[in-house]
Amino acid sequence: MDTARRADAELTYRDATEADIEALVPLIESAYRGDSSRAGWTTEADILEGQRTDPEGVRAVITAPASKLLTVWLDDALVACCQLEHRGEAAYFGMFAVSPALQGAGLGKRIIAEAERVARVEWGVGEMHMTVISVREELIAFYERRGYRRTGKLTPFPYGDERFGLPQRDDLAFELLVKELA
Repeated sequence: MDTARRADAELTYRDATEADIEALVPLIESAYRGDSSRAGWTTEADILEGQRTDPEGVRAVITAPASKLLTVWLDDALVACCQLEHRGEAAYFGMFAVSPALQGAGLGKRIIAEAERVARVEWGVGEMHMTVISVREELIAFYERRGYRRTGKLTPFPYGDERFGLPQRDDLAFELLVKELA
């Protein structure tokens, strides 16, 4: 197995800086939108077209107070990222992207565990929250296997706001998933 595909590959983590934006936007787009996203299993290409994010959206996450975008590196290559935002007693986990070529190798599990550790150690929070498009059953099942639970709390999808993509169906909503952090 190629070194990059090994689940035990050596990863390094660091907070993103504005200098990383140029590499982060295509990574995030490749994990969710367009034909390149179909190489992995996290694609949203069948339910959303258009952009997943843009440089301004990534910059906003990097520069917001109580927020960070954790980057993940394999050797010198950016291979994944995730957003962490401190929200009182909980942290929010979002903008999670793993390069489609590396999906399925166990990296996602390791990155989620590191994000949970960072939130628990740096912010002392007791819960991790995330929102997932409610029709993404396979993705929700992945998070449930990581200890997240569905809450049934739905937030309407922002139809008409192209910053979130162009919906291909009319039944989209975000569901809140929660995990207690030990």
